[in-house]
Amino acid sequence: MTGGNPPEGGTKPGLWASALVALPAFLILLGLGTWQMQRLEWKAQLLATIEARQAAAPIPLPAELDPEQLTTLSYRRVTVSGTFLHDRELLLLARTRKKIGGAVGAHVLTPMVTTDGRAVLVNRGWVPHDSMAPTRRSQGQVQGQATVTGVLRTPPAPGPFTPDNRPDVDEWYWIDLAAMATATALDLLPVVVAADATANPGGLPIGGQTRLDVRNDHLQYALTWYSLAAGLAVIFVLYHRRER
Repeated sequence: MTGGNPPEGGTKPGLWASALVALPAFLILLGLGTWQMQRLEWKAQLLATIEARQAAAPIPLPAELDPEQLTTLSYRRVTVSGTFLHDRELLLLARTRKKIGGAVGAHVLTPMVTTDGRAVLVNRGWVPHDSMAPTRRSQGQVQGQATVTGVLRTPPAPGPFTPDNRPDVDEWYWIDLAAMATATALDLLPVVVAADATANPGGLPIGGQTRLDVRNDHLQYALTWYSLAAGLAVIFVLYHRRER
């Protein structure tokens, strides 16, 4: 059998074989870009909602907090009055102070029994590491009736790198309301009130630590996926033009 030139159209099997690989990859990249554009729209709506709710005047903590209401109340400014139970406070560890890079401490979570007899967890703000002990900030342990203005939040789920809570040794790294209700022996409401920046006696805790600047990088991600799809298409075309 003698050698010779491949028959005319001999590159077509290679074209179709590579197309079977390139086309699914191209469609996946386009799908990822489109998904990020959808996420961009969702995030823009969320940021607009947060901005509108922050601009509204604070409302009293609603008497009813069913799951449907929680969706519409999240990020609303509220006021709540009652008595702090400082002997049952919890510390949310490994927290940096907002707008102050490198300062690591904790958030002080203090249950408040409201004037209508409910118990709600109040994030009173940040304290430095050397002031985590209540005796180091006794002036801030407000006694008697108090009123707090803050942001109503449903605690987010922990991130993939967040350490596990250790209630047995009083170490808390994320807000688990069910476990914290057990630790404080209280029937806590399913929300947290994050106190605003109103100064506490003695200066600690430092309120206003709620982070409302939600990251919105979805346009960059979308452009990256679309660019990869375009790059794959260009490489595919140039490669097979060279083959011919």
